[in-house]
Amino acid sequence: MNRKEARENAFLLLYEGVCKNDESAEEIFEKATAERELQTDAYVKDVFFGVYAKAEALEEVISKNLVGWKKERVSLVSMALLRLGAYEILFREDIPVKVSINECIELSKKYDDDKAYIFVNGVLNAISKDQSLS
Repeated sequence: MNRKEARENAFLLLYEGVCKNDESAEEIFEKATAERELQTDAYVKDVFFGVYAKAEALEEVISKNLVGWKKERVSLVSMALLRLGAYEILFREDIPVKVSINECIELSKKYDDDKAYIFVNGVLNAISKDQSLS
């Protein structure tokens, strides 16, 4: 599995987590890997469990950069992508910011509404710029 496939699998797990917020990360991961045979690797595990571990910091930075939007209005797909992208930007120094943003845009084009990728791009760019000022 290459990094692009791994990122998509991590996104699918994160999306499932957004939809099943009454289940723990461990439960979601176990069901996805056992019942659906979702492929995972070290990257998938790091991102999925890392997003849960850093949830408070991620929610804060995402909310701060949702200019003109209320969090409740953001689609579940976009929210999962914003968590994925923000996690990579803030906590994965081995992944270039542009790569993180571009891959989230491509996943948005595949899984979200037609123009949601523009929103995802804008928020992740704002997060990256905000981060560079720190």
